[in-house]
Amino acid sequence: MAIRASTFGQRIDRTTASERRRQVDVLPYVLLVPSIALIAVIILYPLATGLYYSLNEGSLLRLDGFVGLSNYRDLLSLPDFRHALLFSGIFAVCSVIGSYVVGLGLALLLNQQLPGQGFFRVALLLPWVIPSIVSIASWRWLIADQNGLVNQVLDLIGVGPIFFLSTGDWAMFSVILIKIWRSFPFMMVSCLAALQSIDRDMYEAARIDGAGRWQSFRDITMPQIIGISVVMWILMTIWSVNDFETPWLLTQGGPSNATENLIVLAYKYTFTRNDVGIGSAVAVVSMIILMALALLLLRKQRAEE
Repeated sequence: MAIRASTFGQRIDRTTASERRRQVDVLPYVLLVPSIALIAVIILYPLATGLYYSLNEGSLLRLDGFVGLSNYRDLLSLPDFRHALLFSGIFAVCSVIGSYVVGLGLALLLNQQLPGQGFFRVALLLPWVIPSIVSIASWRWLIADQNGLVNQVLDLIGVGPIFFLSTGDWAMFSVILIKIWRSFPFMMVSCLAALQSIDRDMYEAARIDGAGRWQSFRDITMPQIIGISVVMWILMTIWSVNDFETPWLLTQGGPSNATENLIVLAYKYTFTRNDVGIGSAVAVVSMIILMALALLLLRKQRAEE
């Protein structure tokens, strides 16, 4: 009887332990429910709504009917879309390259033992932390017309006024330059963090072997920071293609659509021309392009690792 009681007690213990394991296994999923619900509300619902609108025609107040993929077919034949796609590519490439080169160069300087290093680190972060509306309004005051501060300085040195925001080429140059100015602090901080994680003994060994600064940078610095660099390129590409405030607050996509990227074009079709179908289709196409680009860069990063 004692043996049976002991066996029965072991079965109860095993059953209780099994129930406890099941309870513990369910608990993480229960704790994830609020986060999943929040993601569904913030991301999945707008995404599904945008896809649904892109398959219909009409305005935000009233949809006229389901048209399937005809919005995408019409979109490919629009000159505005082709120009916006081209400018988005130019804007993203120039912004990523420019901000990375400036950020990496400043990070290399700040990684040295320089006087006033703390002050310069804080000062160089200002373009990143200043609100967009403030920084872009300040730039408009500087370059908006021939009475702007920049043109006044150019007039003093005998150079004629330059209409930075009124001519197509200068407007594109100005929008890209201001985007680089606003973005390089992110690249600088990320590169500086990566540089400070490199073992200094590697540079000492390279110096003893007779390597110069360029060789050390090429063979030590870049291989060590390439991983974080790819991540920064991906993020900056996404932010550049999705950048609405820089071209909109500076030129509203003008002059003559010269600085109109995909996001500005989607906004104009949706809210100015009341064509929610084409506007949503532009947004969906830009999302697909970004996803494909991100996957390509991530595959490249894994291959290099």
